[in-house]
Parts: sequence; C-alpha cells; structure tokens
Amino acid sequence: MNRVTIDGAALHHNIRLIDGWMHSHGAQWALVTKALCGHGETLNALADMQVPAFADSRLFNLRAIREHAPEVSTWYLRLPHYAAIPQIVKMTDVSLNSEEEIIIALNDEAQKQGKIHGVIVMIEVGDLREGILPGHLVGFYENILALPNIRVLGIGANIGCLSGAVPNPDQFMQLALYRELLELKFKKKLPLISAGASSALPLLLESGLPSGINHFRIGEAVFLGTDLVRGGILPGLRSDAITLEAEVLEIKEKSLIPLGDTSLITPFETSFEQPDIEGSVARRGYRAIVSVGQLDTDIGGLVPRNPDYKLAGASSDVAVLNVGEDDAGLSIGDVVKFDVNYSALVRLMNNRYTDRVLLPEPHARAEALLPA
Repeated sequence: MNRVTIDGAALHHNIRLIDGWMHSHGAQWALVTKALCGHGETLNALADMQVPAFADSRLFNLRAIREHAPEVSTWYLRLPHYAAIPQIVKMTDVSLNSEEEIIIALNDEAQKQGKIHGVIVMIEVGDLREGILPGHLVGFYENILALPNIRVLGIGANIGCLSGAVPNPDQFMQLALYRELLELKFKKKLPLISAGASSALPLLLESGLPSGINHFRIGEAVFLGTDLVRGGILPGLRSDAITLEAEVLEIKEKSLIPLGDTSLITPFETSFEQPDIEGSVARRGYRAIVSVGQLDTDIGGLVPRNPDYKLAGASSDVAVLNVGEDDAGLSIGDVVKFDVNYSALVRLMNNRYTDRVLLPEPHARAEALLPA
C-alpha cells in the first residue's frame, strides 16, 4: 500500500552539484548513506554515479555497501566498539575515533588482517557529542602516532548534529589551528579536517569556511536538498528525490471537530492541524484516510505535495488529511504523495511495511562527476 520512490535523476543532479561545490573549495567528501538503510538498488546506482566514498554507521548497511559497491571507499561514522572492531577493519577504510584504547584495538586487528586502517581524531568543539577535549589533543595524538597499522588521516568534529547549534566559522577556525599545532609539533602533515556536513553547506556557499576544512560528510542535502540553517532548499538542489506514496482508504465529508471530551489517551501525537472553528467556519469538510501511520514513519515529518491537503492526525496505522470543502476528486485507491523530512525518511527506509523503489536514471552510467 505504501511506497517510497527514489528518483535517481534527482539524486544524480544533487550529487553533481555538491561535488562541484567540493572541488571549488578544494575539498573531498563522502556520501552519508545511513538513511538508505542498506537499500541495494540505490547503493548500486550511487556507485555508478561515481560517488567518491560512502559513510555509514551500521554494520548491516556496510555489508550491503560492500556487496553492491565493492570498489567504493568506506567510512565508519559511529564511534567503534570492541565487538565490532573486526568487521569495522574488514569493511571500512576509515573510522572516526575519540578513545585511545579503541584505536590500539583497531591497530591490533588491522595487523591481524594485514591492513592499514585510517583514523580521524574527533575533537569536541561545542556540540557535546563525541570528541576529545582540546587540552588532551597533543598527548592523545602522540600516543597513537607510532601505531604501525594505523594511519592518522586528520582531525574532525561533529558540529550541529546533537545540540542543534548552528555551525559558526569560529568552530571551524579552531580546528584549522589544532591541525597547524599538531603539524608543527610533530613535523608530520595531517591531510584532512573532516568537519563539514550538510549543515555547513550554507557557510561554504558564502565562502565563510576556512580553506583548511577540506573533508565533508554529507547525506541530507543529497537526498532532500535541505538547507538546515535557514530552512527551505539549498540553491540549485532538487527536493523531489524522495517521495512517499500512500493509498486513499476512505474519503468522506465529516465534522472537523471530535465529539466529546478529548484527552491524551493515545500513544502517539495525533493532532497536526487545528481547524478554525470560530462561527461556522471549517466545522465540516472532506477527510481522506490514507494508509501510512505512526508505525511506518514520523508522521510529523510528512508534507502532502498538494498544498491544499493538511495533515489532521494519525494513529499507528493510518493518517487523516483535511482535503477541503469538497473531495478534491479523490477516490478510494488513489495515491497521495508526500515530501519527507530526514526523520521520516529514515523510518520509512528502515521499516518492513513500505516498498522502496528506485526510479530509473538512464544517464547515471554515462556521465561521470567532475574530474578530481
């Protein structure tokens, strides 16, 4: 009944544009694929589009990447834990780290597997997620520098990923200064500062990022085109790559005001639009029940493509739309299309009740990205 369509042409457009922004800034980037939840068809199509690297935080997804895009460089985004270290070393080229003992364990495992494993040292610069405190950076770096099967590729940070604070140039400048400090003290180049994300793209487009920020981990901007700082869509990106389609189960004229007393007896948030009930306005109208519910996704993250439709509420199994003073031509079995935010997308891709379909993208194989 429910289907997520993934428009390969829209993804290819966004990837080419973002790749151009990266080259203009002298930066590398990895596509964060967490939201795909290991969807093989899409991973294969993205590999054909010559995405430079994939980054993910789930071993299940990384196995799918290795199956469908075996030649693509891979990054592990979640801080490694002991039980996962053999698989992390086996399936990824680079991981983000903030614990010395874990990096030592990665070194030992890489030695067993005959590999060199790349590491980004994560630094806390204000988001209060992972990262060592700057005052411990020199000692931390000195202790891991000599590990024979670890290559320290650079430093990094997550900015705006947990607290929601808007990234600012000072945070990025701090990272550039930390790299300069390490390079001067240890006489060894650190190639990367991996601190860019979708939330940093507005600064990049305004030339507000230091040139030293030369690695980005980008997901939401590719899939949804979102400007995370100002809202709306980033210049030139497409917002229609992902579409949810849900089936109309019922269409009837009804009162828009529930009968009796109301209270918070349901397990989910159920009300999204409060109709104007002053006088006789909006006391009745047509309501469509559609086949997507809270069990399927974050209903609050859905926006009907038809601007006249408004979400009125949802239960675990269905959502209700106010469609207006008439039935808007809707019939039982018709499909209503929705845009999704990132929260809704992740839950849709991760649930077993929703079909996921990649729309053909015939030019993806023929067209390469911009030259490195």
